[in-house]
Amino acid sequence: MKHALSVADLSCCYHGQPILQDLSLAVERGEIVCLLGASGCGKTTLLKAVAGLLPLTQGTIAINDRTIVDHSLCLPPEQRNIGMIFQDYALFPHLTVAENIAFGLRHWDKPRVTAKIKQMLALVHLTELNDRYPHQLSGGQQQRVAIARALANEPDLILLDEPFSNIDTQVRHSLIRDIRQIFKDQGVTAIFVTHSREEAFAFADKMAVMNHGVIEQFGTATELYYQPSSRFVAEFLGVGSYLPAVVTANQQLQTPLGEQALIVEQPLAVATDVDWLLRPQHLIVVPDIKGTAVIIEQQFMGDSCRYIVEFEEHKLVINSNLLLNVGQRVTVSVVPHQPVIFASV
Repeated sequence: MKHALSVADLSCCYHGQPILQDLSLAVERGEIVCLLGASGCGKTTLLKAVAGLLPLTQGTIAINDRTIVDHSLCLPPEQRNIGMIFQDYALFPHLTVAENIAFGLRHWDKPRVTAKIKQMLALVHLTELNDRYPHQLSGGQQQRVAIARALANEPDLILLDEPFSNIDTQVRHSLIRDIRQIFKDQGVTAIFVTHSREEAFAFADKMAVMNHGVIEQFGTATELYYQPSSRFVAEFLGVGSYLPAVVTANQQLQTPLGEQALIVEQPLAVATDVDWLLRPQHLIVVPDIKGTAVIIEQQFMGDSCRYIVEFEEHKLVINSNLLLNVGQRVTVSVVPHQPVIFASV
């Protein structure tokens, strides 16, 4: 299968400082991939490198198996057939919605342009607003116009830089759902940048978690959340707790919560000390006046509560639908799951 985007051994420097380091990434056609990471990790640099807005130190980039960058070639941005959607939408304030959508279609004949505008307006549900100007639209409507303008040019790839950061919280989730559905209906391949794991979970098919210019792990949200390859990925994608454990002779984990079955590709040495990662949903808490654990913090989250539980001098984060009180004694048990372990620190 041809890759919609193939990046190999990419490096990029800024003022002599490495930003991207031997980075590789392959995106299939029709996939929505998120570049996720904290500020300064290199995600926007990678997006700009693919777009042709930054020079590279080394590496190759291909779109649909057509090389656009290698040691002897660097196509300018306008020849890469890439659509860009910016954080601030970058709409032309003096043009109407229809004129913004048609801006990149000036080389098309008029009937074709008219048909494309009509198609794009219907696609993003803005048919009745074609004569309005950007300042007359809400943030969500402006983002839809930006999406329509990018899709109108029939690009091979769409790049989005923090596309939802300026959208009000109350409409962000519905906008993410609607735009994802538009992309899926159109078979769009898209790469988007965000620092929000919630946006990544909702919008992307796969995520590349970046750290200091490299991709720490690439895969689906569930793979990265439940089977993180590093502590960084585990902690970036959500809350968790660690309990000390020891590998026994029969490849079990001996833990403060009892023995747990361990499945690993390579057997670990007996008596190896490890840290066992537990997500809040891996743990169950029940009130018990004889319990060995105590609630020390409570955070009400609407549909559930998040508790910090002190257990044998360890602190565990647990989500529960039960209403418990700080200071209350409880018993903690484990939901059966494949343990994730890391070397002890």
